[in-house]
Amino acid sequence: MEQSVEQKLKALYELQSIHTKIDSIRHLRGELPMEVADLEDEVAGLSTRISKIKADLDDTEDAIVTRKNMIKDAQALIKKYEGQQNNVKNNREFDAVTKEIEIQGLEIQVCEKKIKEFQFEITNKTEVYEKVLVDLETRNKDLEIKKSELDTIIAETEKEERELAVLAEKAQKHVDERLLYAYNRLRKNAKNGLAVVTIDRSSCSGCFNKIPAQRQSDIRQRKKIIVCEHCGRILIDEILAQKGIEV
Repeated sequence: MEQSVEQKLKALYELQSIHTKIDSIRHLRGELPMEVADLEDEVAGLSTRISKIKADLDDTEDAIVTRKNMIKDAQALIKKYEGQQNNVKNNREFDAVTKEIEIQGLEIQVCEKKIKEFQFEITNKTEVYEKVLVDLETRNKDLEIKKSELDTIIAETEKEERELAVLAEKAQKHVDERLLYAYNRLRKNAKNGLAVVTIDRSSCSGCFNKIPAQRQSDIRQRKKIIVCEHCGRILIDEILAQKGIEV
């Protein structure tokens, strides 16, 4: 059976009333879900950074050990070459052994320089590491607080929101298909989620622009669907809103 315009408007307003209650519940959460998500991302990023710095520190420590072993090897060679100097047969052999001692001496200097650089790097990275650890601890505490706040709100409103969602699903079935499409589009684009609004003091209660007297009269007659000339929202009269189905 074809619905009258009044029935279509009542069905739309019922759906809007349910959605407005759901929006009100979600408004209680405010920015909390987004804040929790941002903090979770930040904690994950800090944890990854800590792991990377720790790996870099371990690699640098290993590099120091390697250089120290190279110094020991060079010192052993120097000792060996110094022993050979006492057994050379000519100047040519003496010069060759002396050259090897010099090379190993230079190797030791290079290793000592690299060790100092590595130690300086470790000092700097350790400072960064400790700061990031403090930041992570702070962010984890912030996340714990925000999650607790969000969980409390969800626990208090979850049952009501679930019940309203069921009502909204049922209410949608009574709304004309083309009107439902327009309604959903309007809700998506409206900051306050209002697609169906009433006349309030001769104005659209969605955008607060004045509605001409003749247009108000047409709305009250409920002979056709009328939208606000300024914001595009679907308009209904105050009496129809008051008679609207309670949800």
